[in-house]
Amino acid sequence: MKEIRNGRAEESKMNARVKVIIRCNRCGERFILRGRKEKDRVETGFKRCLCDNEEDFKITEEYL
Repeated sequence: MKEIRNGRAEESKMNARVKVIIRCNRCGERFILRGRKEKDRVETGFKRCLCDNEEDFKITEEYL
């Protein structure tokens, strides 16, 4: 479902754009990405940190 606001289509929260902040708990590197929230999962394309960490992260989401 889309709503029209200010001449622009906005998506519902089920498929909303999200700002994602990922902080590596091993080396402290921080990544700020945009993604799409689909059901209970956010897809950003992020795979791993520069230190090869693939599972130990703090992840924060903000709706855009």
